Amino acid sequence: MSRIAARFAALGRRKALVTFITAGDPAPGITVGLMHGLVKAGADIIELGVPFSDPMADGPVIQRASERALAHGVGLVEIFAMVQEFRRADADTPVVLMGYLNPMEAMGYEAFAAAAAAAGCDGVLTVDVPPEESAELVGALEAHGLDPIFLVAPTTSPRRMGAIAGQARGFVYYVSLKGVTGSAALDVDSVARKVAEIREHTTLPVGVGFGIRDARSAARVAEVADAVVVGSAIIGCLEANLGDSGRGVAEAEALVRSLREGMDAVATAVPG
Repeated sequence: MSRIAARFAALGRRKALVTFITAGDPAPGITVGLMHGLVKAGADIIELGVPFSDPMADGPVIQRASERALAHGVGLVEIFAMVQEFRRADADTPVVLMGYLNPMEAMGYEAFAAAAAAAGCDGVLTVDVPPEESAELVGALEAHGLDPIFLVAPTTSPRRMGAIAGQARGFVYYVSLKGVTGSAALDVDSVARKVAEIREHTTLPVGVGFGIRDARSAARVAEVADAVVVGSAIIGCLEANLGDSGRGVAEAEALVRSLREGMDAVATAVPG
């Protein structure tokens, strides 16, 4: 059983909280400590963003995080070192790399997958790889025990949804709105309908991200999904305190604690 599958199995009725941060933002020396802090605050899975110069799926908050990390020279090699350091004190929390194809292609899929697995990564979500063109990457990931995680959008057809679910491992990531990360308001009724549709194609957990920014919205999504993914709101805490990284980290951890409390209240309220 993969570390991601084991984490979902261990949660029972509780829903997974997946926290996204960009590796190296606001500075490389902060990332590993922040990863541990997020876990302590209630994160179940760490999604570690690979900074990229053209992050077309990301809104301005995460775009600026990528720019700050790139300014520090953070790339895949540095990220693997961060994950290795994280693993010295945490052998259980799954780490998913989320990014775009270019850096992986430049390194070579086989070399990338081998290095990611050796560092202690558990899954890879590549935003800009359609399932029809992912065979080589997916093959390399699976050969090294890494879960390929795919996105389903509000506009994804049932037929395509089935194709995506057939290749996905770990969990399926549903993008809750049309647009980039951190944008627009959440329509939970629409999310619930789409999650139910995805469940017709897979037994994997379904995570929902984009547009979740506080305990209330996290709790509402936790009522209908297996995992809640939050990124821009966490990075916003860091960005609001660029001159005081300690305060930024503390605010990010406080936000995650509030998300966890809101989601756990749902698990407690729903009859077993």
